[in-house]
This record gives sequence, structure tokens and C-alpha cells, in this order.
Amino acid sequence: MWQTTDELEQLLLELTRWESRTLTQGEREFPLKLQEKIRQLPYFQQHKSRIRLHEADHGRRALTALYRSPEAADRETVVLLSHFDTVQTEEYGQLEPFACDPEALTQKFRDAPDTLPAAAREDLLSGEYLFGRGTMDMKMGLALHMQLLARAAAEQWKLNLLLVTVPDEEVDSAGMRAVVPELPVLEQEEDLHYTLFLNSEPSFTQQPGDNTHYIYSGSMGKIMPGALFFGKETHAGEPLSGITAAFMSSYVSQAMEWNPAFREQHFGEQTPLPVALQLRDLKSGYSTQTPYRAAALYNVFTLKQDASQVMTAFTSIVEKAMQRCQQEYDTICRREGADGVQPMRVLRYEELEAYVREKFEPAELEEEIRTVMEKENWDEREQSIRIVGEWMLLCPELAPAVVLFFAPPYYPPVNASEDERVQRVMQLLEHPAQSSRRPVRHVHYFNGICDLSYVGYSQPPEELDSYRKNTPVWGRSYTIPFEAMRQLDAPVLNVGPFGKDPHQRTERLHRRSAFEETPGMLASLLATWGE
Repeated sequence: MWQTTDELEQLLLELTRWESRTLTQGEREFPLKLQEKIRQLPYFQQHKSRIRLHEADHGRRALTALYRSPEAADRETVVLLSHFDTVQTEEYGQLEPFACDPEALTQKFRDAPDTLPAAAREDLLSGEYLFGRGTMDMKMGLALHMQLLARAAAEQWKLNLLLVTVPDEEVDSAGMRAVVPELPVLEQEEDLHYTLFLNSEPSFTQQPGDNTHYIYSGSMGKIMPGALFFGKETHAGEPLSGITAAFMSSYVSQAMEWNPAFREQHFGEQTPLPVALQLRDLKSGYSTQTPYRAAALYNVFTLKQDASQVMTAFTSIVEKAMQRCQQEYDTICRREGADGVQPMRVLRYEELEAYVREKFEPAELEEEIRTVMEKENWDEREQSIRIVGEWMLLCPELAPAVVLFFAPPYYPPVNASEDERVQRVMQLLEHPAQSSRRPVRHVHYFNGICDLSYVGYSQPPEELDSYRKNTPVWGRSYTIPFEAMRQLDAPVLNVGPFGKDPHQRTERLHRRSAFEETPGMLASLLATWGE
């Protein structure tokens, strides 16, 4: 099954039509449909127990399917990793009902090509691309893994394959974080030895107009330091009797956005500069009381840095920014003959938590936390901000202050570029580029985040302490299975199809890359890996 180009395309179309946007009913139903689909393979009709569903959260589940060869050398097992959720589809507008039907959507675009940007219109008219949500990111990767699983079983490969596909990669990677502790258990129960984690996220363009097919031997990390600005409220008619959170936050945002202090370089590649992903005051309605609470979340990509190092750098930058803020505020107060408020503080969340736990009874604090956690419309980021805010409301004597913390999600960086087998495979995959219309190039870090970040973890214990102690929702609505991640110490690779515009209305997949070129690359990769 699924071995010809037409069969593979029909499989992709079916998977894409199973709408599975993150946190929808479709996402919850997807693994059940997939389980029935995989059970059509003769191998899994004979070995039904080798398909398993694993609980995640909110009624969502991950799926694993194991092809186990009795002749696999040293129990060698390649884990085929993918996610089946997609981002939302509102940007399709009137075409949203067709967003997850690639054939119908592509035809709709053909009927109105002028609605597309020039580059997408050119690709549409070429007939070489299939449009639709999930075609590129990443239902095609899952289809390719299903093809490999079917072929291995039919040809009785002397290599174990474990297909792992998860929900929620697009938001918090709850699916991957839930299934990671199950993988060492499965490895022991089935007498496996994981030697490679192979993802097939799509090849991302490095710049507009880029047609290179990239393959990756690692993935960037992502961490989100946050700041709660807690000023001093006042009436707008007496502005210098307080200090606004807006004034305070402006200094930190200028210091954080595009700050090269966070830029890392490794293997000649570098991280994008940090930017604010959220910046807002927490005032719920209009009044002439000045806004005294605000929050900001900043996106920081990493290649080598751990959470402890990021927090140290973040603290230093915020302290210097607030020194400038204090100097300007003092200058204004002198000019206006105002006394102003007491000097501003910079605290880490762990310092604030220690302070409130010294001041209040545990039961009282747990009630405050429970109130925050019970808000169903607040996600982990909002919960983080609100917990910090509640602590500061209990301790007004600390204001004005900036409290620094981490908000989910966290993706540690991972890289296997120096692994000898990875290097051999990369040379093999790059070699055909000389005779191919599309060049293939090895990149050391996937320039998006992916679930490979949750394997091969090797950071020191102090990083765990820094992240845990400064993440307000740690152990409540958010955890990371660090210890299980340490046990999954095999190298990583990402080899997926070429496409364009992930998470955009013009998301599209290159047909030849998806149905001809990438299947050949993956088959060659596994044949070489199993030698």
C-alpha cells in the first residue's frame, strides 16, 4: 500500500481532509482514524497490539505503530516522528470550507488566481504545487512515514521502525511531551534499541524565492522569557504620584527586541534576533486610573544556550534597562518638583515566590493559584502572567517592580551534526543534487521549532533548576519530561518534502518533491542507516 506516486498522493489527500486543527474535535478524532487506516496493512492485522494510543491532554492522543523485525541487528530501531495537528484556517476567508481539501482549494485558486501573491500565483499556474492546510506542515511527512512502514513490513526489512505521531506540536507540544516517557518503556518492553529519531517536517525556505531542498541534522531551541511590570497606580490628573507599567515596559522592550546579545552562531549558522510575541497592559476596562500592570513575552531562539544562561542574560539586560528608566523618571520628577515613588526593583520569579511564601500561609497561596488555574479560557502563558500578578498584588510594598519569569513552551536545542552515521547519510543525500533540478543542502539547525527538541537532552542539572524555579505554571499545567528525554540519546535528522508558506493562506507542497524525490531520499537513508 501507498508505494506508487498516485497511491501516496491519495493517502495525503485523505489525511489532509481529516481536519485536525489544534484543540479541535478533529484533532481528537484523527488518531482513531489513523489507527484504522494502519490496520489495513497485513502486518498490523497480524500484530494488532503493536499499534497503541497514548493519552495526552484534553482528550487528545498520540499514536505509535511498531514494525519489529526478528532479524534487526542489535535490535536497531529508527523512530519516525511526526505531528498530525495543523494551525487554524481563518485566513482563508470565504475559502475556509475548502482549506483542508487540497484538490478543491487548488481549483478554487485556479478560478481566481489574482487573489494570490505573485510568487504563489506563478506556482499555482505551473501545476507543480498542491495547496491546502497541512499539505506541507505536516501531513505529507506522516504519509511518507506510513509509506516506509508499509514497505518495511511488506519487504521484511532487517530494521525496526517505530512510527510516532502526536497532536499539539503547533502550540505547546503537549503530545510529544506526553509520549516521551512512554518511549523508554516501549523500548524495554519490545527489546528495541533506538538509534535514530527521524522527523519529516518540511524543508523551510531560507529567503524569498529560495528553491533549495534543505535537510537538517538538528533543530533550534526556543525559550520565552517574560516580564511582569508592576508600577504604582494613580489618577491621570496626578501622573507623577505613580508610575505606569507602559513607561516601564517601553525601556525593556527597546532593550530586548533585536538585541544581538542573544544571537548565537554554530556551524556557521545563527539564530534570528529576539522579538516580543506579546506586550499588553492588564487593565480590564477604561478609567482615569493609570495602567499599573503590564506583561511582555519575548521569543528567544537558542543553539547552545540553556535556560539558566538565558535567564542570566535576560536579568542583566532588564536591570540595565530599568536603570535607564529610573534615571529618566527621576529627571522628570526633579523637573516637575514631584517626590515620585520609591526606586524600581528587578526580581526573578523564584525570588518573588520565596518572598510571598515567607509572608503568607501555604493554604492561602494555593487558593490564589487554584483561582487562576480554574479559568478555562486562560492558556499556560496567561496563567503564568496571572500567577505573577497575584503574587505582586499580595505584596504592594515591592512595587514598582519588574518580575522576570519563563512562560511555556520551551524547546531545548538539539543537534547531531558531529555523529559519524549522520555525516555519512548527509553526504549520501546531498550527492544526487548535482544531477537534480532541485539542489539539496545540509543545514545544521531546522529554522523552525519541532518535536525533535524533546529527545537527546543533555543539559546540566542546574538548567532544570533555573527553568523549574522561574516557570510559574511548572508542575501545574506545564511540565517537560527531562529525565525521560535523557534516555532518548540517539541522533536526530529531519528530512521532509519541499514546500512553501507554512502557516499561510498560500501553504503549498511541491508535488515532485513530495511524491517522488523525498520518498527516494528516505528509503536511501534507511537503507544506509541499517547497514
